[in-house]
Amino acid sequence: MSATPVPGEAGGPDETAGRTETSGPAKTARPPGTVPEASRSDLAAMVVPLARALVAAEEPVLHAHQVSMWGYVVLTALAEQSVRTQAALAQSIGADKSRIIGVLDELQERGLIQRRPDPADRRVHLLSLTEAGSRLRESAREAIQRQEEERVLSVLPDADRAAFIRALRILSELPPEDMRG
Repeated sequence: MSATPVPGEAGGPDETAGRTETSGPAKTARPPGTVPEASRSDLAAMVVPLARALVAAEEPVLHAHQVSMWGYVVLTALAEQSVRTQAALAQSIGADKSRIIGVLDELQERGLIQRRPDPADRRVHLLSLTEAGSRLRESAREAIQRQEEERVLSVLPDADRAAFIRALRILSELPPEDMRG
């Protein structure tokens, strides 16, 4: 058996850490989607490598839009909920509050987000997306989705593509505590 490095997820959407995975003897190749159900990998084993590949494919698109992965995550979160506190934003995107300060500073300097004191508690900053931030996020999202259609979803028949997107939407909306058991 040989050890092959496999990228991991240490600190967020644009960071990786190494771990090793062993590979056994060569197996007969099967066409995608033809693995018997009894030998199906667990969901994380299938989804995590796909997610890593999708994140890696997004990076050049985001670079072309002059926004980091964290910046795009922040813009997307603010598009989904128009006004958030910095603490609520950090929690919703799974980032440490101190980790996103630099990202927020950059987005604010570029006029993509607005930070203003909360009238109820001036120690708290409220964040919102500006029109420029909304346009940038939408442009990046459209480019990412075009790429996904061309490179990933195009391998699926139309009916499977629609079912896959529908299933992902349902699963991605499950509360994390429901999956922990």
